[in-house]
Amino acid sequence: MTALRVRSSSSLPACGTATGTAAASLPSTWPSIPPCPIPRSPLPGRFEPEVCSESVTPHIMEAPEKSIHEPQPPNESRARKGNQRALFLTGLMFGFFLFLMALPTPAGLSPAGHRVLSVALLAIGLWCTDTVPAGVTGMVIVAALVLTGAVPGLREALAGFADPVAYFLIGVLTLGLAVLRSGLAERLARFFLDRCNGRARTLYLHLLLGFPLLTLILPSATTRTGILVHVYEQALDLSRVPRGAPLAKAVMLALNSVNRLASTVLLTGGITPILAASLIGGVSWTRWLVLMSVPFGVLLVLGAALIYLLHRRGFDIPLSCLPEKKPKPLSGVEIRTLIITMGASVLWLTDAWHHWNPALPAILALVCLLAPGIGVLTWRDFESHFGWSNFFVLASSVSLAQALNGSGASTWIARLIVRGIPSSDQHPVLVVVALLLVSAPVRLLIPNISGFLATTIPIAMSIGLATSLNPVIGGLAVVIAGDAVLYYPAQSASSLVVYER
Repeated sequence: MTALRVRSSSSLPACGTATGTAAASLPSTWPSIPPCPIPRSPLPGRFEPEVCSESVTPHIMEAPEKSIHEPQPPNESRARKGNQRALFLTGLMFGFFLFLMALPTPAGLSPAGHRVLSVALLAIGLWCTDTVPAGVTGMVIVAALVLTGAVPGLREALAGFADPVAYFLIGVLTLGLAVLRSGLAERLARFFLDRCNGRARTLYLHLLLGFPLLTLILPSATTRTGILVHVYEQALDLSRVPRGAPLAKAVMLALNSVNRLASTVLLTGGITPILAASLIGGVSWTRWLVLMSVPFGVLLVLGAALIYLLHRRGFDIPLSCLPEKKPKPLSGVEIRTLIITMGASVLWLTDAWHHWNPALPAILALVCLLAPGIGVLTWRDFESHFGWSNFFVLASSVSLAQALNGSGASTWIARLIVRGIPSSDQHPVLVVVALLLVSAPVRLLIPNISGFLATTIPIAMSIGLATSLNPVIGGLAVVIAGDAVLYYPAQSASSLVVYER
């Protein structure tokens, strides 16, 4: 700390003394000023500023001038360059889109299918490069479907916004928001952190082991992700793990991919297994578990191991220890949140009895969470903290998938790709491998898993009938390929939940 002295050559007899009117007026709480040599002023009666131990003048006079003339960080320049790059890529993709539209329609493909495929490739490019916000890309899809004549009118382009899955997502995300706002997320985060003893690997292992168990309680991967993403965000924040750190990336990638795969092991695990079982036919709950537990178990282990290896540096850093805190009893808000969440889970697990669409329990849970008296959220909380981009992306991708199916484009793509599959009666394993390989590019072009399954399962089963392969195995092969691979977040509602965080 620097100190400023004011002295008069006639009134200050010695250095370091507190005499004179200026020194006497200093408050008693000021720190003492160490003595320093002060030269005599050449002019009697003139007051001069002097500095003890270092000059104070640069600190007083030059600091404001420095802050004015100091060059700013190049954030504006970087943002400008980033915007220019995004504009260039967006223009390039729209140019490619116009080029595709100008090409002659391939044989066997309808003109509407040609236009829908062009829109689908534009959407994939925008979603993969992220040059524009994902929600804006969803609106681009709706407009492009209408303007190109890929669908008869705006009503068909907005068909995805009337699909129940979009409102299922709204209800699930509201459940996750309620878990966060009620304090349950922090309580669960502290529970996990207390048992990992500062070891990041233990926290990651708890996360992985919890997926199969939570599937029995919350069968939907989107529901689990919507809740767990808040829980583990709290855990990482309490452990002082910054966003973007290797450990944070590993946890979020596990929620995004491994968690989703855990649902497909069970027939009641969500839309994917239910739709696939209905298309294949004759698959019971136990038979589905026996057939899918091995391949998806292998995928779970491989996915978790790959994520660990890619971000292993983050697991070597110990987590910050939490201070001792006696757990408090559950509050009324937490109890109401638990009751509403478990009530929705019971309705999802008993859908074989009441045959409700999964979106209906989610909507009922949303109403209860926002209802006066029993709710835990206000409407302001809901509208300000809800990730509306998820809704637009999912709804527009469903519209695109329906347009692909309605125009016959998805069937044309599938038949074109599977045409080269070997139909050897002596090597059915080769047929399975070929189905797995050719399903991946089809999944790239069809963003919605329901549209993908509705297109590929009948074709795969037909190939199985034409060879020595069991048709059920052929149908399950494309389910594995379609559910195990994600190219961009819009292909899965649970992935959107993590991506928007």
